[in-house]
Amino acid sequence: MVNLQQRKVSRGPRLVWLFFGGYAVLFTYLAIAPFDRVIWFTENLPIVLLMAFIAWLHRRHVFSPLSYLAMSVLVVLHTIGAHFTFANVPFAWVTALFDFERNHFDRLAHFSVGFYAYPIAELLMKKRLVNSSLILLLFPFLAILGVAALYEVFEWQFALLADPEAGLAVLGSQGDVWDAQKDITADTLGALFAICVYGAVNWREIIQIKGTSGAMAPPGIPHS
Repeated sequence: MVNLQQRKVSRGPRLVWLFFGGYAVLFTYLAIAPFDRVIWFTENLPIVLLMAFIAWLHRRHVFSPLSYLAMSVLVVLHTIGAHFTFANVPFAWVTALFDFERNHFDRLAHFSVGFYAYPIAELLMKKRLVNSSLILLLFPFLAILGVAALYEVFEWQFALLADPEAGLAVLGSQGDVWDAQKDITADTLGALFAICVYGAVNWREIIQIKGTSGAMAPPGIPHS
């Protein structure tokens, strides 16, 4: 009989091939005749760097299926947005359905940024990097919040330094003066959602953490 742990290990490479292989196919297809090559390059650069970091991290940790699913959403949405520009992604049916004044595809992508709180929490748990359930759930949330703010600074600086048309396309405000704040809010809500899902799925492991000053008990060994 095949051991359950062996099945889990053997499943890892297939998930990795699907995650990275699927991205490579999507990236290649959407690299053909984008709306604007400069915008395409600028929007894709953070995702390419992110994928490279995940590939490096994979040498040390194989994520769960839910983590790979969570990470793939942003990758897909952002790659699509880079091809069309976020303001021009075919999303009119949603805009019309909810009577929006702008294309909110970018907000959906920002919401998916928060999904990375799930794999961050998983990594902290599996590598025993925290000894507090509060930190386990709070750190990924704050990490996403920090990354969201830094990305808005990047967009702002690019808009100031680049060609005006390309800068406005990357900034993606579509005339909304509160765009940066709303983007960060979407990132934050996505992180909150991801943390809630992580807590619901992994509550048995989470309650094994003693507290702010204790250490995590090995699986299957109760605390005294």
